[in-house]
Amino acid sequence: MTARTFKILPDVDEKSSPSRLIPKGCFTTAETDETTMPFHHADDGSVSAGVWECPPCKMEIPAYPVNEMMTIISGALTIIHADGVSETFEPGEVVFVAKGSKMTWHITKRLRKYYMTSV
Repeated sequence: MTARTFKILPDVDEKSSPSRLIPKGCFTTAETDETTMPFHHADDGSVSAGVWECPPCKMEIPAYPVNEMMTIISGALTIIHADGVSETFEPGEVVFVAKGSKMTWHITKRLRKYYMTSV
């Protein structure tokens, strides 16, 4: 395995590309310009890291598809857990979501986050 180190920059928009993680019907404003700036993707798909940005949306997630650690760069995210408990995350806060978690994902203000996922 080759070791690589790199700096993940939050505002390198020329590297961003369209992302399609959120279904069109889940956006809560006219904006639908979801983007990803990938910085690392393991050849076997086991780990990814980068910056993701998304306008306001709300969607039910029956089982989160990956383990993810994220740091909110800007915006706001509210996660409503299956038991009804709600948590809101804002810039500078770090969030971990375990694979398989059931939740409602509600971006209330355009979100930009660092992410690292693993399967």
